[in-house]
Amino acid sequence: MSTLNLRLPDSLHEQVRELARNDRTSINQFITLAVSEKIATLMTVDTIRERAKRANQERFEEALEQIAFAQREPVPGDELPNDLAWLREADIEQITAQIFASER
Repeated sequence: MSTLNLRLPDSLHEQVRELARNDRTSINQFITLAVSEKIATLMTVDTIRERAKRANQERFEEALEQIAFAQREPVPGDELPNDLAWLREADIEQITAQIFASER
């Protein structure tokens, strides 16, 4: 295992100390977990971007067509959150444009 000397502003150090104490963990463990979570997030974003580059819009639209006509109620607990409510009423072109717009 490596040792890393880290300089933190006093205010940030105090926040880390307090949060680690509340979490009943050491400052070292708290920072290690925070760094691990950040790395995992960045790697996930990179993976999603790479997969999006390989996405086939035509196949995606075909899959949406099949889903759109299923007319099934969601399993309890699997409902769309309120901020995605527009998807309930959206047509396939609208959904596709929203998803594939992030590639451009």
